Amino acid sequence: MTIPDAILRQAKDASLPVTMRIGKSGLTEAVVVELDGQLASRSLVKAKVNRGLFTRDDLKQVWNHLAEQTSSRVVFARGNVAVFWKN
Repeated sequence: MTIPDAILRQAKDASLPVTMRIGKSGLTEAVVVELDGQLASRSLVKAKVNRGLFTRDDLKQVWNHLAEQTSSRVVFARGNVAVFWKN
């Protein structure tokens, strides 16, 4: 399934606020629960990881793991920021 252009534009918009941060405790079950809860009430969720917490290669795995756990998709990822979409 492809991602609609409107969703892609919204995800890439810099004005979309970061609503979830992954801090020094890393990728915990609470992070998955929080993302799932936010996706239940909004279509796009922007998440940010603290710098230096994961390497660049590990970040891709983190985003994919979160998407799998929440049955969502990573619409846009750049550096330590990703946008998730649940249709």
